[in-house]
Amino acid sequence: MAFIDYYQVLGVSRQATEKEIRDAYRKLARKYHPDLNPGDKDAKQKFQQINEANEVLGDPEKRKKYDRYGEEWKHAEAYEKAGARPHPGGGQEQSFSGTDADTDFSEFFSSMFGGGGGGGSRVRFKGQDFHAELQLGLEDAYHTHKQTLTVNGKHIRVTIPAGIENGQTIRIRGYGGAGVNGGPAGDLYITFALADHPRFKRLGNDLYTTVDLDLYTALLGGEAIVDTLDGKVKLKVAPETQNGTKVRLQGKGFPVYRQDGKYGDLFVTYSVRLPVNLTEKEKQLFRELAGRQ
Repeated sequence: MAFIDYYQVLGVSRQATEKEIRDAYRKLARKYHPDLNPGDKDAKQKFQQINEANEVLGDPEKRKKYDRYGEEWKHAEAYEKAGARPHPGGGQEQSFSGTDADTDFSEFFSSMFGGGGGGGSRVRFKGQDFHAELQLGLEDAYHTHKQTLTVNGKHIRVTIPAGIENGQTIRIRGYGGAGVNGGPAGDLYITFALADHPRFKRLGNDLYTTVDLDLYTALLGGEAIVDTLDGKVKLKVAPETQNGTKVRLQGKGFPVYRQDGKYGDLFVTYSVRLPVNLTEKEKQLFRELAGRQ
């Protein structure tokens, strides 16, 4: 398999900060998410590469190994124990005292990882990481809850924190493939796909919705009942409220991820509805208000 430059996959420099890497990942994950590109194999492959790149560059320890050893970063611990050091060109060269300087590195690599004749050391390797996608509704993501997933024949009960974002990935340690030579199991990465909601639009931790007002309430004032994800709220409507007026309900938005008790805001836009099927008397009253006798 050809070497994949994870920095190039995410479109960031090697000096990128953790925040720059995280922001680049989220932006690309949304763009290439399979739900937004149904049937697009290229987008699916790109999405997998993006997750793989984020798995490495988003973890400070893995990133350090990747920067040092390149495509062989997973074997960093074995190299260091064996006394190998990174070659400036990106490969490896031996640093054993008393060995032939012309020894081919491929022979070292082969014996080290069990590919040669007898007597090679058995190096433990972490198992393969698994990736899964979980569909959630906005109401599901609003509350911390548990779900049971079946991955590779295993039933896994996971706790999903409130405030999870669309395209966000979480890691569950030890639920990937079995390790090699007694090495640790791989990890399970779950990417969340949040469906659109018919009434609410989510932007970060804030929610946006539209509430209809009849003409009389808009003109004379009154009350409006607003749905939130946490129940209904009664709002006072000021007289002469204009169409498109926005009000903010502080703390009635979406929960902030892993910050208990903290919420975004809910922004309500009033949409004034004109009356229909007017009686002749009602029409006459409007004519009088318009100065048309």
